[in-house]
Amino acid sequence: MSAYKLLIGGKLVAGDMTMDVVNPATEEVLAKAPRASEAQLNQAVAAAKAAFPAWAKTPIAERKQALLKIADVIEANGAELARLLTQEQGKPIGDATGEVYGTAAFFRYFTMLDLPIKVIEDSEGKKVEAHRKPLGVIGAIVPWNFPLILMAFKLPPALLAGNTVVLKPAPTTPLTSLKLGELIAGILPAGVLNIVTDANDLGAALTAHPDVRKISFTGSTATGAKVMAGAAGLLKRITLELGGNDAGIVLDDVNPKEAAPKLFQSAFQNSGQVCIAMKRLYVHESIYDEMCSELAALAENAVIGDGLEQGTQLGPLQNKMQFEKVKELIEDAKKTGKVIAGGGAVDKPGYFIRPTIVRDITDGSRLVDEEQFGPVLPVIKYSDPQDAVARANASPYGLGGSIWSSDPKRAYDLATQMSSGSVWINKHADLAPNIPFGGAGMSGLGSELGEEGLLEFTQLQVINMAK
Repeated sequence: MSAYKLLIGGKLVAGDMTMDVVNPATEEVLAKAPRASEAQLNQAVAAAKAAFPAWAKTPIAERKQALLKIADVIEANGAELARLLTQEQGKPIGDATGEVYGTAAFFRYFTMLDLPIKVIEDSEGKKVEAHRKPLGVIGAIVPWNFPLILMAFKLPPALLAGNTVVLKPAPTTPLTSLKLGELIAGILPAGVLNIVTDANDLGAALTAHPDVRKISFTGSTATGAKVMAGAAGLLKRITLELGGNDAGIVLDDVNPKEAAPKLFQSAFQNSGQVCIAMKRLYVHESIYDEMCSELAALAENAVIGDGLEQGTQLGPLQNKMQFEKVKELIEDAKKTGKVIAGGGAVDKPGYFIRPTIVRDITDGSRLVDEEQFGPVLPVIKYSDPQDAVARANASPYGLGGSIWSSDPKRAYDLATQMSSGSVWINKHADLAPNIPFGGAGMSGLGSELGEEGLLEFTQLQVINMAK
């Protein structure tokens, strides 16, 4: 077993404690990970604070070069990182490889952005400029479903803007972040990036730390509310990318056989453990039966297994807590709908659940109203598209949604009525580093990615000069 280390103040150090990391495909201990104490968290914040003035003054061109070097290191170690990601997270090796190289691409993208001084007014009597300044120490908290790519939503823009960072990966998937810290430890000045791992017990201390100026958090809505409360006392900046209950609406002009594979992928990628996965599917009554049959066939034929095995399409759920939650939702759905594929766990070690399709279910059922975050899709019948949009919008969440139709104008008109931060037409969950991403309602605050995501890591300063 590799000796994983924390990264604090430019040094790789052991944790004051250790914790087991479990391979979700086997339920066996994969590795011992360091577990930081609160004292070590405080050391990491102090190191980031000490490194901030010099990093903030470093020319942006030099900061870009550091990001490009990190991207090079990620790509050079892509196979090792992908294998480790599959072992700790569970996703198929092809998906893990895509996440690793996608992470490098996100680092490269942000080097194409700048933070120029913008002239607001230059008149006879005055000149007004808008400057973008770094905030200081950023606390970046990353979940377990996409440990690397979601880190890349935060780390590159934070560093490019001149901030320093304390990164806290999820307790069940810390290894790829720690390995990355080991690989890039010498690229950044000491203290600019610090990586600490915990057993879900240091989040409050990081969030409330007086020397942390912003928290960028991706995770559940319940935890996001705690982050917001913890940040409130010092009026810290926050970006929250939280839960979703994304609805897909399929209109009556769609060919079920053609659309079903895309819909299935939208719902079941990463075994449904995607914040913007399609989690409710509204299908017009005229094609409802055929669509349910097509989706059920895809679910029954999906290859479930260890992500390292050739041909695996869907891996396990990442952790036992989520595994138990999804099983509970399936059992409840059996009372309110009809399971036509899947319906429970696979009888072998690992947190495996067969991809499950539930029909003849409707709003008010737990599976429809709650975020399942697993390989289960409720398929809901509707007759009036306006009613389907109203039902989709009735959720307190508002992360993403999609409209499926062979008539682009018809789809567009409905898309503009959806109450979500992102709406897709004839696709779902299409993210790119240049496209801003953020939620409405209880799905979050602020934006990530794109120029908007970069600006979230800056303080606006207006300089207003008399002439």
